[in-house]
Amino acid sequence: MEVTRKYIEFEGIKTPGGVHTPESLTWAWKEFEVRDDDVFNATYPKSGTTWLQEILSLIYSNGDPTPVKTKFSWDRVPWLEQHSGRGQVENRPSPRLITTHLPRFLFPQSFQKSKAKVIYTVRNPKDVCVSFYYFSLYAEFMERRENFQDYITHFLSKDVMFGLWFEHVKGWLTMKDNPNFLLLSYDNMTKDLRSNVVKICKFLGKDLDDAAIDSVVEHSSFKAMKENNMSNYSAVPNEIFSKGQGTFHRKGISGDHKNHFTPALEEEFDRIYKEAMKDVDLAFL
Repeated sequence: MEVTRKYIEFEGIKTPGGVHTPESLTWAWKEFEVRDDDVFNATYPKSGTTWLQEILSLIYSNGDPTPVKTKFSWDRVPWLEQHSGRGQVENRPSPRLITTHLPRFLFPQSFQKSKAKVIYTVRNPKDVCVSFYYFSLYAEFMERRENFQDYITHFLSKDVMFGLWFEHVKGWLTMKDNPNFLLLSYDNMTKDLRSNVVKICKFLGKDLDDAAIDSVVEHSSFKAMKENNMSNYSAVPNEIFSKGQGTFHRKGISGDHKNHFTPALEEEFDRIYKEAMKDVDLAFL
């Protein structure tokens, strides 16, 4: 893979170069044929994407941890829009578990005619911003900022990767009344993972017994994933992820923004949030 800090702009959204091409994005949007039993793990970046990859892998193995310990997460639940997506997804046997960061308006057009299911996980945007900042120091393909305050300005601009958090979330929330759409809260999951696993199983029609659910919870914990070389991105070369700058799994908590935002920054962020999300009810954040 070519490592570059250049972005590809596609329909007004910036995606990292190297892993995305205009062709791969066009294919995902206009040509990919969705199947009725596809399950999409959709997120804004740094909102629990890898966590859901692990949870879905374990649910579909009925709690057996073998797949998550023997196969990389990006192979188990691959990204649709990356240049490797077509080869990984197109001829995969059903049911296909697929990951995407695409905004709703760039989601596969064939989805509209299908019974496929989408799980969308949303996270407190202040925590997303903090996580994104540290990821930008670690990922060699991302733009960097000198300090966290500068990064907040970047995060609140249209230059941020995959577009503004507010627009991404609002776009996906247009589906909230669709029975094939499940909205999850990262913040609620950190408080009570088991009840959320049960909720996901019910949504997917997967009838797991208590022991299997316990196994899903155990093997998708932050500690288990951080120690699992199939899920912690330690296998990614240093020229892509600079290991000296941190680890992919940093804290896995809710509320870390309190350690980074000054009162003035928090007040300004809250003002922008209230204006951008004034017509949206996300009280559970």
